[in-house]
Amino acid sequence: MHHPSESKEKLDILEHGAPVDGKPQTSGRRLYMQLQVFTDVGNVGAVSQALDQSGLDVALYLDAHDPYGIGIVFLAESPDLFVTDIRALLNSDPFSACTRRPELTMLGRTYATGYEPDLEYALIDRPRDNVLNSEWPWAIWYPLRRNGAFARLDHREQRKILMEHASIGRAYGREDYAHDVRLASYGFDADDNDFVIGLIGAELYPLSRVVQDMRKTQQTALYVESLGPFFVGKKCE
Repeated sequence: MHHPSESKEKLDILEHGAPVDGKPQTSGRRLYMQLQVFTDVGNVGAVSQALDQSGLDVALYLDAHDPYGIGIVFLAESPDLFVTDIRALLNSDPFSACTRRPELTMLGRTYATGYEPDLEYALIDRPRDNVLNSEWPWAIWYPLRRNGAFARLDHREQRKILMEHASIGRAYGREDYAHDVRLASYGFDADDNDFVIGLIGAELYPLSRVVQDMRKTQQTALYVESLGPFFVGKKCE
């Protein structure tokens, strides 16, 4: 039975970008990414070969924290791949001889803020290119959860706080010091984190420095409940 106070409006769960020539941009496409981390990896070359032969979009990292560790970021537009092809791959050799570290597993999806001048590029091509760019081998990946106070702010105040945060990221990007991947993980994360962040670049130091600079922003100082754990790695050559 329809409740009298319920709206009959159809839900809009599309991604929305900035209007182009007065016309709205919408898309139902999203790119999903998952980080899987392993230790006790005896043969990184065999792992690299298995990933190459899989035909999947992947980035393979050597774990800077663990001399026996690796991290793998899988990219797919269809989440079905994570429970079919990717699942089958990770249940086969050489991964069956490795020890998975589930506390570092991260899963997220690209999303739009409503201001993207090229929505498809922002949702699919830019994040894929950032992760797979061979000239940017270093990466820091981490989950983030905001506190409830941020959600209770009005839209204009949220926008102001986010713009301060984003301006730092854009400055690092313009100088080619650091490039970001922002993924929503609502309902995906075992620890109820809101986002997965990837910082990617040619050198490690600027990635650490951008995290340091972000600590001073209102968002991080006042409205972020938790950051991490952090995975730090360099792509396997």
